[in-house]
Amino acid sequence: MKSSLLVTSSILSLAAASLGAATGTQSISTVNPFLGHQFFVSPVYRPKVLKAAASLTARGEFALAKKALKVATEISSFLWVADFAAIPNIANWLREAELTERLTGKKQVVQIEVYNLPDRDCSAKASAGELDLANGGEEKYKTFIQQVKKELLKFPKVRVVLQLETDAIGNLVTNLANPKCGNAASAQKRSLAYAIANLQLPNVALYLDGAHGAWLGWDSNVGPTATIIGELLTAAKAINPKATIRGIATNVSNYNGLGNQPQEGYDELKYIRKLAPLLAAQGIDAHFIIDQGRSGNQMAVRSGGDWCNNKFAGFGPRPTTNTPDPLVDAIVWAKPGGEADGTSDTSAERYDEACGSETSFIPAPEAGSWFQEYFEQLLRNANPPL
Repeated sequence: MKSSLLVTSSILSLAAASLGAATGTQSISTVNPFLGHQFFVSPVYRPKVLKAAASLTARGEFALAKKALKVATEISSFLWVADFAAIPNIANWLREAELTERLTGKKQVVQIEVYNLPDRDCSAKASAGELDLANGGEEKYKTFIQQVKKELLKFPKVRVVLQLETDAIGNLVTNLANPKCGNAASAQKRSLAYAIANLQLPNVALYLDGAHGAWLGWDSNVGPTATIIGELLTAAKAINPKATIRGIATNVSNYNGLGNQPQEGYDELKYIRKLAPLLAAQGIDAHFIIDQGRSGNQMAVRSGGDWCNNKFAGFGPRPTTNTPDPLVDAIVWAKPGGEADGTSDTSAERYDEACGSETSFIPAPEAGSWFQEYFEQLLRNANPPL
């Protein structure tokens, strides 16, 4: 009986996927995709935090361990697909979300970051990716996107929020003088347009990355940001006339506040209120998701280059749809707090000078590696407290 149900379920899922592909149904764009859904708790982040809690317990840090357990079991963070090897995980995550829905009766929204643009992280070194334009990276990225889509199609009833390519638009706006970024710009625009055009699924809401206010929120940058987003959508529509986005993700892996910072450039609410009308003028009804995972400490002195393992950071407001402006669909935790931004080892191939700065927590491991000491700092500096 169990086998028959599984076969029937698979047939229905494939039929629904084929129907969506055949009809070209648009992705979610006219509703807040988070409403009526629980934030799915990451099955990748959870075991890392449980291990961190166990380490704290072994040291007798019981109060801190209790806070870590809350992060592990109650707080959602994004799942990152940063290379080809991670693609098969998508179906596993969506399967778990579907099972969670069945067991709890509560619909889930799964949050995924797609992060494998060719010549990724072109203005820095800490998070350089696997695809090089000099080695067929643009065509490989198309294959990457098609494989991501194939996995998403397996679970057409599970709601998914996809955030596309952190820092890409920031580099396109401000870093074209950097030879690597300048040479990659055209191919990266084509790649982003291809991703938008081909990830138009009825259960998927797309958000482009808009960097953060300290990068693109200035008057000199916010206009070009809107222009490039408009160009990307135009290019996507040339591939798929139904291509659309729900909006923009900001502050991913950064530290800005949301409606609580008077300083220009360090408050995401100020930034998106400047960007939204410029997008509207191009016919883009953009809504926003704002990463607040490491924004708990808004008292520390900030600078535009303090992105790497900021030693003053703490966990920030929890993921919620209770936001300070209707423009904001949700507060999210996009960057899994406790995973390093980059190594402080000056001999490492991916060492970036920003990771050895006065504002960085040192010593630090390679980007994406678990960073126990940093995680503990985030727990201690959390605001609101855990």
